[in-house]
Amino acid sequence: MAQKGVQLDRETFSCSICLDLLKDPVTIPCGHSYCMKCIKHHWDGELIHSCPQCRQSFTPRPVLLKSTMLAALVEELKKTGLQAAPADHCYAGAEDVACDVCTGRKLRACKSCLQCLASYCDKHLQPHYDATPLKKHKLVEPSKKLQENICSRHDEVMKMFCRTDQQCICYLCSVDEHKGHNTVSAAAERTKRQRELEGSRQNIQQRIQDREKEVKLLQQEVEAVNGSADKAVEDSEKTFTELIRLMEKRSSDVKQQVRSQQKSEVSRVKELQEKLEQEISELKRRDAELKLLSHTEDHNQFLHSYPSLSALSEPTHSSSINIRPLRYFKDVKAALSAVRVKLQDVLREEWTNVSSSEVDVLLSAAEPTTRAGFLKYSQITLDPNTAYTQLVLSEGSRKATYMGPQSYSNHPDRFTVYSQVLSRESLTGRCYWEVEWRGGGVFVAVAYKNISRAGGNECKFGFNDKSWSLDCKQNSYTFLYNNIRTPVSGPLSSRVGVYLDHRAGILSFYSISETMTLLHRVQTTFTQPLHAGLCLYYDYGDTAEFCKLK
Repeated sequence: MAQKGVQLDRETFSCSICLDLLKDPVTIPCGHSYCMKCIKHHWDGELIHSCPQCRQSFTPRPVLLKSTMLAALVEELKKTGLQAAPADHCYAGAEDVACDVCTGRKLRACKSCLQCLASYCDKHLQPHYDATPLKKHKLVEPSKKLQENICSRHDEVMKMFCRTDQQCICYLCSVDEHKGHNTVSAAAERTKRQRELEGSRQNIQQRIQDREKEVKLLQQEVEAVNGSADKAVEDSEKTFTELIRLMEKRSSDVKQQVRSQQKSEVSRVKELQEKLEQEISELKRRDAELKLLSHTEDHNQFLHSYPSLSALSEPTHSSSINIRPLRYFKDVKAALSAVRVKLQDVLREEWTNVSSSEVDVLLSAAEPTTRAGFLKYSQITLDPNTAYTQLVLSEGSRKATYMGPQSYSNHPDRFTVYSQVLSRESLTGRCYWEVEWRGGGVFVAVAYKNISRAGGNECKFGFNDKSWSLDCKQNSYTFLYNNIRTPVSGPLSSRVGVYLDHRAGILSFYSISETMTLLHRVQTTFTQPLHAGLCLYYDYGDTAEFCKLK
């Protein structure tokens, strides 16, 4: 009896939202109490703030204050040892699946039975663990959609699947309106679709890996571009700094030379000026003497004094005085003007060369000159989803063999007319690979991903504007692009090398034997990522393989 009293107290002090003892209890204006966190979360999702139990609404939203008395009572209740509510009091809330057997207030279901099409709490689920016939039933996580497994026409469990109409049916449907249709058990259809699902997941996961690799390559490309740009800026700053220092040195030299000539010329002029001033003083003195003599009235005194006057010194020649008020150092100015014009012409010409160049060309590395230089760009594999239905891929998806009809699944990327296959990797940077072939011949190609998979020339390598191909036969080579054939001469070999610099628009084909000989080079602009491609002749046993390069 005492235990029952304690249980009633627990229900009294439980939050009707979380069904647990009150935590930070608050009482709203209507008198009901809740956990502060629960009622706040409940009201955050409502436009009208109302009580979850009595539905009384409040405007504005009430300010919540902790009820210290309720908090103290709850703490006292916890001391009884009944910290957690018993399992038979885990009642179902609005978001829970309720037990179908419970009467009155229902408990939360812990499992749903696909045979019984009912959900059970821990107590009512026990027979499924104890009774032998019920042990065979399929138990799943609680579900509210069990009734969707019931046929609305016959009120039977739908255990069949009609492939003709693509819908779940019951057994009576299979012998009634679905009679003669392609029907299987739901479990069998699930197994089939599960395999398809796993295949789709593998394809998606592979594509994720491919895209992650491409993202990584693009990130490396960004880093390479940034590094190259930073180096170019650093070098340009260094070059211009050296030029500025050189100009400053030349400026200082010119200044020093002008000042030196200025000093020399001023010294010469001042010396001449002093000489002239001395001559003027002498002439003035002489003029004064003559003036005085000219005023002597005594003729004898005049005649006696006249011969005693000293003779005049030689005058300064006017040729010593060279006055050029606007022409001093004019030659320096003219020379510097000529230097400036030449420098401007050089800078203008060089800047035009830099600015008119394509950034991609500036950044692109030179094409390797040795086979060892090419090998660092290798590693290509074939994509089985693109392979023609009579090709067999092997050697880690590097080798294609013409073997007749194969059991490939349908795929939108698969070639359906010609015995072709594309690489799994998309090629956007610098790449190199080698193809070893046996048989009647092979087309070694590159193509855009969106090349057609069916039809005539629009899907064959080299016969459209979306692919470039080298047709390799036992006795000749032919390059093809957009259905234009170009005969190619060179040493015949069963191994062909391909070098691609996507950014620079360079595609080169090489004959590989003891030596490496260029067969044909294309210079163009690639507008999309490329894929390596192979197209085998229709001869049984013909092979082409992307070689492992070391």
